[in-house]
Amino acid sequence: MGEHDDHYLKSAARLALRGHGGAEPNPLVGCVIVGPDGQTVGWGYHRKFGGPHAEIVALQRAGKRAAGATLYCTLEPCNHQGKTGPCTQAIIDAKIGRVVIARRDPYPPAAGGIERLRAVGIKVDVIETCKAAIAVSEPFVHRLKTGLPWVTVKWAQTLDGKIATRTGESKWISNEASRKMVHRERGRVDVILTGIGTALKDDPMLTARNVRVRRIAKRVVIDPKLRIPLNAKLVGTTDVAPTIVACDQKLVETDRAMALRDRGVEILGMKMDEDELPLEPLLTHLSNKFESQHVMVEAGTGLMTRFFHRKLVNEAWLFIAPTVFGDAQAPASVCGNVIEHVGNGIPIDTNNIRRRYGDVIVRSRMRS
Repeated sequence: MGEHDDHYLKSAARLALRGHGGAEPNPLVGCVIVGPDGQTVGWGYHRKFGGPHAEIVALQRAGKRAAGATLYCTLEPCNHQGKTGPCTQAIIDAKIGRVVIARRDPYPPAAGGIERLRAVGIKVDVIETCKAAIAVSEPFVHRLKTGLPWVTVKWAQTLDGKIATRTGESKWISNEASRKMVHRERGRVDVILTGIGTALKDDPMLTARNVRVRRIAKRVVIDPKLRIPLNAKLVGTTDVAPTIVACDQKLVETDRAMALRDRGVEILGMKMDEDELPLEPLLTHLSNKFESQHVMVEAGTGLMTRFFHRKLVNEAWLFIAPTVFGDAQAPASVCGNVIEHVGNGIPIDTNNIRRRYGDVIVRSRMRS
């Protein structure tokens, strides 16, 4: 991979991220078109599901300047008639000279773009070493391969790793700027998932507020014994965002379940795994029924620990506040492991670190 190829693929990746919250359940895709003189003549990203693909937007911007240019794209151009026409034909019609992509499209109906372009004499290079360009489509690829949505676990903690005081108080460990970032993400994901412990202790709404909302996330509460109060905010705001309560299937016809349904709550009964509600079937249900591609978990130690132990976490989003509790009885984010050697911890790759008015925000992905 040449230095310029890496640069333009990273640019395409940054563009792709602009579609987060609009393009799903399609993949996030970005595209940059560079003329023979090294000038960028077109750019685009997949803004909205059902709308024009990134390549089409970039080609429209480039116009006649696309002839002989190099097209950089984070994902193989589609080769089928879906909600829009095949991008390969548009690339051919524009007389693009070279195409550089970060990864092949794993979706069988859309595949074959590389072969079609090469068949008409267009040079195509697949460069799979640009991590940023590959990462943007990982949620799509993960769901396609596993049937499970991409799971981001988010929490705020002190410098010594505590997510609340020993009495359960956690408002607010992170600062206002960090909380606004969380609200923005809430307005882009498909599902916000929490446990009954958090629902009872904090009575959260789990909605995106005071930010631009690109999609209304479903709020899912894991509540095996159906303990959520009828006056909980998650119950009283179903006109603002859907609420799904997952519980023991034996409770779906009880009076309490009926009362929750009367308030607009969807009751999802599931077969229990001993004393716990199984997470994998729940995630599969969200993927199959609602095409949910991205789930954000906002929960306490118990549920976050289960997600980590079941190896269902794809990404961790951590907000570290500049304070120390120094209290051994204050809860940590994840517990339950017995670690005797440093190398036995859960391996994570940090891919982004930033500061927001004192808080340090770390975004990491689990190693495959």
